[in-house]
Amino acid sequence: MSLSDPGPPDAASAAARLRFETVYDATYAAVLRFAQRRVHPSHAEDVAADVFVVAWRRIADVPREPDEARAWLFGVARRLLLASQRADQRRHALTLRIADDQVTGRLGSGVDADLVLHHVDLARAWRLLSPVHQESLALVVWDDLTSPQAAEVLGISAVAFRLRLSRARRALRRHLEPGTSPTTTTTTTTTDRAQQRSTR
Repeated sequence: MSLSDPGPPDAASAAARLRFETVYDATYAAVLRFAQRRVHPSHAEDVAADVFVVAWRRIADVPREPDEARAWLFGVARRLLLASQRADQRRHALTLRIADDQVTGRLGSGVDADLVLHHVDLARAWRLLSPVHQESLALVVWDDLTSPQAAEVLGISAVAFRLRLSRARRALRRHLEPGTSPTTTTTTTTTDRAQQRSTR
């Protein structure tokens, strides 16, 4: 992206430029994936570009630690999305993206038909979750954030996020009941990953 946008007072310095380029190279792919799960893929690059315009202008505020910088940028992305989209539009886009990933993008060809059906069950259960529960699970499972990092993205305390995540996991399990073994395996994988991240 262009670095000609107005930036911080020292934006013209080599140090500021190098700092921005380092952050951009380390986090762009993650920010793009974050956007792709929440908006139509054709708009994701625009969202990512807007995030890094903010990062360039506020480069002094971007955390030095890579994972913390990623969480900070996710927070910027979320605020941009909240400012430009209605909640139901975000929920619909996220549901479609996850359903596509689960049923087509990640399964490949020649898989067992029952496995496809179980992934469809997971996508349907996902649609039954509230937007709050969807976002909590997405942050730890797909965006790979720890509870403190996810809490920072949402602007809440880590304790509040852990409680929200626990409720989201219970809701997902409830929507998948009664489940057969493959469904249970799929659900366990998703919720176990959420549990692992929630303890970090």
